[in-house]
Amino acid sequence: MFFVFSKTIGFFAQPSNFLMALGVAGIILLCTRFRQLASWLVVTSLVLLAIAGWSPFGNVLILPLEQRFPPWDPSRGAPDGIVVLGGVVSPDVSQARGTVALDEAAERITAAVELARRYPKARIIFSGGSAALLFDEPSEAPFAVQEFESLGVARERITAEEQSRNTIENAVFSRLLANPQPGERWLLVTSAYHMPRAMAVFRAANFDVEAYPVDWRTRGPNDAMSPFLTLGDGLGRTDTAVREWIGLLAYRLAGKTRELFPGP
Repeated sequence: MFFVFSKTIGFFAQPSNFLMALGVAGIILLCTRFRQLASWLVVTSLVLLAIAGWSPFGNVLILPLEQRFPPWDPSRGAPDGIVVLGGVVSPDVSQARGTVALDEAAERITAAVELARRYPKARIIFSGGSAALLFDEPSEAPFAVQEFESLGVARERITAEEQSRNTIENAVFSRLLANPQPGERWLLVTSAYHMPRAMAVFRAANFDVEAYPVDWRTRGPNDAMSPFLTLGDGLGRTDTAVREWIGLLAYRLAGKTRELFPGP
């Protein structure tokens, strides 16, 4: 039930969807006696879309998320295992094209491959099922395993977790598969902006992992002053950041995590 609720809320929580729906509602109302309200909705929608798409607003929102966890320090020694979160493969495109179609979060896999080469004894768990709500979609994990193998990681080192549909299930199912023993050290590989929420649910699942953030979307604090040249890029950045902040809040209010904004 929580999965369905979170996906439904998630759709409208994205500013681009909400603001476009606001504008469409205004256009529809233009044909009614509520023309003044309709005009206000259309103008408000356009102004806010411009702010969300062209201004640095998306960067301002995503920077605290990305800066929360520093790059992993390898001086502590080799990890025993590596958990890689899904959200990196387009399963439907991969199935249709007969090849692995990676999205912009591909660094989750490439960074994990680099770690696998550096630490040949570390186990690898790729956690990613199907997050589709309305349509049937294949699991992401088998395609990710295929990509790992093509990049030289032996199949016997990789465990595919194919059931999870969200970050909460990533944590719960990964812990069951890892069965971490006292003294073992596990890394968590995911996008830097997603790391606070991921760490919160892994801690709630009593899976002690070390953050290994990748896939940064900004260059650093200076990007808080950098506008976007295209509306689509800015809206995408704003959508990503708002979705994470709402996810952090929703997980905490639902009792799925013990921290609102976890840190190192």
